This record gives sequence, C-alpha cells and structure tokens, in this order.
Amino acid sequence: MSKTMNKTTVGRIMKYIKKYMFFVILSFVCATISVITTLVGPILTGKAIDELIGPGKINFYDVKWYITLFIIAMCITVLTQWIMNVLNNHITYSVVRDIRIEAFNHLESLPLSYVDSHKHGDIVSRIVSDIDQFADGLLMGFTQLFTGVVTIVGTLGFMLYINVPIALVVVVLTPISLFVASFIAKRTYNLFQSQSESRGELTALVDEMIGQQKIVQAFGYEDDALDRFDKINNTLEKDSMNATFYSSLTNPCTRFVNSVVYTAVGIIGAFSAISGKLTVGQLTCFLSYANQYTKPFNEISNVITELQNALACAGRVFELIDEEPEVAEPGDAKVLSEATGEITIENVDFSYVPEKELIKDLNLKVKPGMRVAIVGPTGCGKSTLINLLMRFYDVNEGSIKVDGTDIRNITRESLRDNYGMVLQETWLKSGTIKENIAYGNPNATDKEIIEAAKKAHAHSFIKRLPQGYDTVITEDGGNLSQGQKQLLCITRVMLLLPPMLILDEATSSIDTMTEIRIQKAFNKMMEGRTSFIVAHRLSTIKEADVILVMKDGNIIEQGSHKELLKQKGFYYNLYNAQFAH
Repeated sequence: MSKTMNKTTVGRIMKYIKKYMFFVILSFVCATISVITTLVGPILTGKAIDELIGPGKINFYDVKWYITLFIIAMCITVLTQWIMNVLNNHITYSVVRDIRIEAFNHLESLPLSYVDSHKHGDIVSRIVSDIDQFADGLLMGFTQLFTGVVTIVGTLGFMLYINVPIALVVVVLTPISLFVASFIAKRTYNLFQSQSESRGELTALVDEMIGQQKIVQAFGYEDDALDRFDKINNTLEKDSMNATFYSSLTNPCTRFVNSVVYTAVGIIGAFSAISGKLTVGQLTCFLSYANQYTKPFNEISNVITELQNALACAGRVFELIDEEPEVAEPGDAKVLSEATGEITIENVDFSYVPEKELIKDLNLKVKPGMRVAIVGPTGCGKSTLINLLMRFYDVNEGSIKVDGTDIRNITRESLRDNYGMVLQETWLKSGTIKENIAYGNPNATDKEIIEAAKKAHAHSFIKRLPQGYDTVITEDGGNLSQGQKQLLCITRVMLLLPPMLILDEATSSIDTMTEIRIQKAFNKMMEGRTSFIVAHRLSTIKEADVILVMKDGNIIEQGSHKELLKQKGFYYNLYNAQFAH
C-alpha cells in the first residue's frame, strides 16, 4: 500500500475516533496527571536522599514528609492509569464495533456478484480477524502513545530545570532511537499486509474444507487439501516470521540507543556531582528522568510497529467497505404489494463476465397463473434466468417487467416478497424447526405452521423429532437428511403462498413416493399462481402450461409437453434419453 493510501487509512480511522473525542480528551488528561505524579516521584526521592547524606545530618521529619508525598503521588498515578485504561478500552472497542457494524451492513448491501467472486473465508477474515488485529494496535496506540508523549515532554521540562547541559545531551542523542524505529517500521508495513492476506487465504480454505467435508472424503481429496493447506500455511509462516523478525528489531535497536544515552548521563552527571554542580540526590533524580525519558521512545517504536499491522488490517476492511453496493433504487421506486404474476422479458442480454456472453436477446411473455417449466443442459442459463427474475443480478440490456413495471423501478424487498423460492440447495439457520419454517413470516401461528407442514408432507417426520416443532437444529440442519431439510424449505413456502413461485430442482433430494405426494401439493399450491419450475427430471413438468427449452442462453424451443414431443427436436431427444429402455 502506498504512503498516500496509508495516510488515507489514518484519516478514516480518525473520523471514527472523532465520535468519542470527549473520552479521548479525558484519557489524555488522565495520562498527563499520571505522568506528572510519576515524574514528581524522582524529585521527592532525590530530596529525601539529600536529607540522608552526612553523619549526624539526617532530617527524619523531612524524610518522612517526602516519603508520604511519594506514596500519595504513586496512589494518584495508579488511579489515573486505571481510569485511562478503562477509557482507552471504551474508545477502542467502540470504534471497532462501529467499523464492524458498518462492514457487515455494507456486506449485506453488496451485490451477489461480489460474494460469488470472492472467497467467503477471506470476507469472514476481514470482518473478524483483521478487525481484531486492528483493535490490538489501536489499543496499544492509545495506551502507550498518550503516556509516552506526555512523559517525554514532562521529563524534558524537569531535566532542563535541574541541569540544562546534561538535558541537552539527552535531547540530542535520544531521537536517534525514533529514526531507527521509523526506518524499520516503513519496511514492515508491506510484510504485515502480506501476513493479513495469507491469513485470509487460510481462513477461506478452512471454511471451504469444513463446508465440503463430505465431498472431500467421498472423492479422496484429503491429501490434496492438506497440500493446499501446507502451502498457504507455509506462506503465512514465512510472512509472519519476516514481519515479526523485522518488527522485533526495533526494540533492541532503540534499547541500545537508550542505554548509550543513560551511560552518557551517568558519566557526565558523575563528574558534575564531583565538581559540586549537582548534588547526589539531583544526580539520582536525573538518572531516573533519563531512564524515563528514553523508555517512551522504546515504547513508541513498538507502537509504530503495531500500528503498521493495524493499518494494514484496517486497509483490508476499508477495501470491503469501499466496494460498490447494489445499484441504488430510484427514489420513486414502486412497492409491489400484491402482484398478479404477469411477467414480460424483452430483449434481455446478460453475462456474468463481459468476455463470456451467456443470455442474448431473450424474449418471453408469461400470463398470470401460468406454469412455466425451464429445461436444458447444464450451463444453458436456467438458474441465471431465476437470478434475473429475483433481481439478484441486473440485466445488461433489455428489461424484465412484473405487472407492466420494470423490476429496476420496483423495490427489491417488495419484489422478492412476491416470490416464493425452493432451491436445490437448502438453507436453514440455527434455531428451532418452528423458527425455520416461519422465517419469512415470524407472526405465523402454530396452527398455520402445522398446516403448512402437513401440506408439504413434513409433519410426520417433524413429530418424530425429540421435541417436535421445538427441536433445535444447528446451521444447515444438523443431523437432518437432505430430503428432510428440503421438506422444511418447501414448508416455508407453503406457509407464505406468495403470488409467484420459483421451484429450482425443489424435489431433487426427496424419494420418489414422497415426490409424488409433494407434486400433488405443488399442483394445488400453484393454482392461480405464476410458477417457474426448473427441473432435470422431465416427468415432473408434464403438466406445465409452457416448457422453455434453453441452450446457450437462448430459448430454442417453446410449447407444451405434447407439442414439443411432436416437434421431435431437442426436447424430444432429451425426454427419450431419460425414459428410453
């Protein structure tokens, strides 16, 4: 990432922090009080030492007084540091919460094309791991940066007050440690960025392997998966080692410079004490200040390193937030309350990538209540047409109209509310069976849910579950069979009964006997509703009003089952291939 982008990232972070400026100021005040009381300690110690020098010259009263003040100062230091840490934690995790909320909300607004074209694990890594890494760096920045800066300024003022020449020696030598730290930090930023990217790739692979574990084992892909994992893991190890190695150089390098400063102060101060320009107590005080003055430089160098990592992680999160959201709906977008189901597709062109044309000049007119079956070979555009109808993707050219209105002028929410979908791939969430069925209608009564389940022939298996409709299932259905999960998804649509239906291989995971019963339920459900049925098993679509035969994104044949068989074309061959003996 360039220096300009780095500055841009810092600027954006500051906008989030600005919301909590009151707490930032309060934290700075606490840091200042903490540093002042800490710096008062060496003065009190030095004065107490001066009261102990010389036989018979010990002033116990003053020593006791200085010790009492020292204890009070340390108590104030502890209290203000505790308050400062509480404030810094509040600022950091509030900022992190705001960024994570914005990132997740933006993810919800991104077009399906973004999710389809990016590794899911990497997206998860940006919202979870990268933001956590950013939080660690930001917290260290607040905790040590404020205290460090105030300590440097405070100790410098006290040292100048005690002895200007020695203070100037410290001032001249100490900044060398900052130059060293800055030199190293500039070279570690790209390493931390590579580390974050490798971590995202690893998360994506693990997510993929866990989600597809059955397929991995069924096809004996374990060794290949391990090879992929080892390759990415080794890259992450290399990136992490390099980032850690170079960033860890800052600590010993700055400590070396600080030790040189401390030694110089000790030697020069000793000669000054011998010559009578300093008392022993003042020398002790000065050495303490020299150590405290150099320590923040060392801490700040560590902060710079951590901030480089934090900025690299924040940059990846902001990349997600900066992705273009779905095309905004026009201000006067129509709310489709209850569609009649008339759909018109006019001169539609669509492709997922510009180089590969998929659908070209597609035209179709569907009257309310029609049952439209879509068949064709894999990759012909069946599921793509469904994505366009639901407006998961927008057409490149042409238009799709519902009840005479272009769907781009209808709110997405109201458009999708008028569709009921049952897909080949089931989707269930963690919760009870009842909650999963009522996902689209949370206000549904138990009676309505049970009635829908009976229509979908799911009631019998649900009643056999340990707690029936109150049985809790995990994400993706837990121990339910694929057929049972699909029955729940069918029940979900049965409960809603919207005016338009999309059944994309809806009975693909159900046994033949259950499928026959489901088809009867579907036939009843589809009465008076515009329905699109995608099916590979042609026996399930014989009753369709019109069958669209698609190939290479075009409708090559169109008609009823009997009409298409009489044509003895592509559908005829497809049908005979399934039922030839």
